[in-house]
Amino acid sequence: MVLYVHHPFTLWRLPADFPERIRERWPAMQVVNLTDSQRLPDEIADTDIYVGFWARPELFRQARKLRWVHATAAGVSQLLQPEFVESGAVLTNARGVNADPIGDHTLGVMLAFSRHLPSAWRYQRERRWAQQQIWDEKPRPGELAGQRLLLVGLGALGRAIAVRARAFGVKITALTRSGRDPEGLSDEVLGPERLDDALAEADFVVLAAPETTETRRLIDARRLALMKPSAYLVNVARGTLVDEAALAEALRCGRLAGAALDVAEHEPLAPESPLWEMENVLITPHVANASERLWERQWAILKENLERWFAGRELINVVEKQRGY
Repeated sequence: MVLYVHHPFTLWRLPADFPERIRERWPAMQVVNLTDSQRLPDEIADTDIYVGFWARPELFRQARKLRWVHATAAGVSQLLQPEFVESGAVLTNARGVNADPIGDHTLGVMLAFSRHLPSAWRYQRERRWAQQQIWDEKPRPGELAGQRLLLVGLGALGRAIAVRARAFGVKITALTRSGRDPEGLSDEVLGPERLDDALAEADFVVLAAPETTETRRLIDARRLALMKPSAYLVNVARGTLVDEAALAEALRCGRLAGAALDVAEHEPLAPESPLWEMENVLITPHVANASERLWERQWAILKENLERWFAGRELINVVEKQRGY
């Protein structure tokens, strides 16, 4: 097994004790933990299992024995090189590890918009008791109960958001590829062909879908124009789902009440992006999943799959490589 999980953001780096946990449980397995990519081409050439969240195309050409790749992220588009997609190696991901913190984050920004907390914070810094000014803002401060949430995607993340939104009395319309909601978490469930209709009715639009060829630029200028001027867009999925230039223009012109963005098409978001200075935009730097419990959940998934791998049983969190999720 080769592990290469390194990132400038320390939370997303492999904890120091992770390789040792694997060695203790499976002492006969050779575990190579890399902290930089220099040795990765040589090591991946002879490994059966690779644990990481990215790989260049040439690495998969060198991976002669590779049978299983486990991504320590829910999104796997960065791994779906043609050489890998066409290979017989199985791909699993960390689906579900981020659901609870991102669910909390999503409800947090919905509450922040509903209660006009960003405005209150700005006035606080000015030492202004802006009671009337906040009440006069459009849309006015309100309640989540009775609001219509369009939830685009009902995987592990979407379900976590739905559970929390229901507790606040939010009416949920879920948009799923299958047009089904097996757990009955939504008040209404629609297929992708009904997206335009659903956008026109929503008070909050939350993107919780994977990045695929069908979802890239899903929310473009035309679809932003379908939304209510009083509606809010929340993206906790992938930055590529939104046309950022079109979003900035819609916000600038008042065609949308606000947006909360935890992801950007290119990260970090460029300093020159107009989104930074807009008072109706909440930007968080891809930290909606931040939690000290993250790697315990990562360990639970990888451990379960290693147990299944050595027992010859079906793995969990298998990704359909052609679909991308």
